[in-house]
Amino acid sequence: MNQNYSQRLDLRQSQSLVMTPQLQQAIKLLQLNNVELAEFVEEELANNPLLEKDENSPESEFETPPEDTPERDNIQDEFDEAYDGDDPSEPAAQDFDAGSSMAEVGAGGNTSFDTLENAFENSMSRPETLNEHLTDQLHIAFDDPRDRMIGALLIDSLDETGYLRSSVSELAERLDCSTERIGRLLDIMKQFDPCGVFARDLKECLSLQLADQGKLDAPMERLLENLDLLAAHDMAQLAKICDVNETYLADMIGDVKALNPKPASDFDNLVVQTAVPDVLMKKQPKHLGGGWRVELNTETLPRVLVNNEYYKTVASAAKDKKDKEYLNNHLSSANWLVKALDQRAQTILKTAAEIVEQQDAFFNFGIEFLKPLTLKDIAEEIDMHESTVSRVTNNKYIGTPRGIFELKYFFTTALVSESGIAHSAESIKARIKTLTDEEESTKILSDDKIVEILKSEGIDIARRTVAKYREMMHIPSSVQRRKIKKNQAK
Repeated sequence: MNQNYSQRLDLRQSQSLVMTPQLQQAIKLLQLNNVELAEFVEEELANNPLLEKDENSPESEFETPPEDTPERDNIQDEFDEAYDGDDPSEPAAQDFDAGSSMAEVGAGGNTSFDTLENAFENSMSRPETLNEHLTDQLHIAFDDPRDRMIGALLIDSLDETGYLRSSVSELAERLDCSTERIGRLLDIMKQFDPCGVFARDLKECLSLQLADQGKLDAPMERLLENLDLLAAHDMAQLAKICDVNETYLADMIGDVKALNPKPASDFDNLVVQTAVPDVLMKKQPKHLGGGWRVELNTETLPRVLVNNEYYKTVASAAKDKKDKEYLNNHLSSANWLVKALDQRAQTILKTAAEIVEQQDAFFNFGIEFLKPLTLKDIAEEIDMHESTVSRVTNNKYIGTPRGIFELKYFFTTALVSESGIAHSAESIKARIKTLTDEEESTKILSDDKIVEILKSEGIDIARRTVAKYREMMHIPSSVQRRKIKKNQAK
């Protein structure tokens, strides 16, 4: 069979979006919290002689660069254009980091990989903090977003040793929820690793560790009740109280000395510091209209400006083309950074204000009034892309009258019925549990039947979702429930 081959040239037109190094840097800035941003700005101040700190203008977060700068006027449009198809659920770490020194970024987008920030050793994992370690366990232990929010407050309330000094009643008052609910969550969280966290005092911390080892018997409980005698080395009296001989008492004391009285110490005290809020909300007085006032935390927000006078002085003395290019690159980078910082601040403020408005009932009435909310809800209200909202809310904290919360904690899952009514996933779980609890042994509900009942109640849900929720609540299948209820009826 003969095949004919030929060569030809085709001219095709296509569109593609190339992320400039400056846009990559803008996305990175959006992901940083205020503390991380301050560290980044310090690096830029060291690298760019045309940048300086603005220490004298607390009323204005940033100085806006001149209108004739070569950078684009609306950095936010670049965010949304670049990530129009981005999946906000993907981790933000996938964004390419162009490096901290923007002065080394040329017009063609070339970057140097010789900078310290791009060094291999700096890409290695950092030590995990106690807060991160406990938060990972929190998300595994609890499905209810309200429970997770309460748990986050408990984690943030730990002191440097890992103890929870705040009383349950104080925590319940902050969130307007029952002490029973906090007590129930606390009982579960006391089983978290490292053993002994969330204890109220030394005695409870040691008790938790001994119970975990199966050594908390009656004599040991009496020993923990009399730690003052142990400190005084009154072994005879201690042996009498514990009702053991001195040899057995010595073994008990050895077990106690092997415990860790400061469970947070394994994390080098990186913990357990309360998160620094990036945004603050305050109650407005009635004469100003009431409601909430949302503002950036200017105490932790770095302010920078461009030293144009210094630029003019140095530029007038520059003769070589290389020197002029160096100065122009630094001026361009400085102007762009100031504008990017301003845009970042406005984006965070806009997003936080909308979250506060959406969750107004929670701030006024407590945890039970936390409403279903998604990234898409906020994105549509503030006319931004979901990926931008995702980056803004990740690792950013808001200081509220009820405590400090990460912005992402205000997003809870919801299902929307055909009528357009949003139903919390937790309320649907509760309804499924009620249906299975109330079923008769002769009329066990299949997952399909539960779907029909929920649909008749205005909740449009798939069968696989019912099965998923049922398994999450450890409710057996219809076949297993039929056997269980038949045996109970005998």
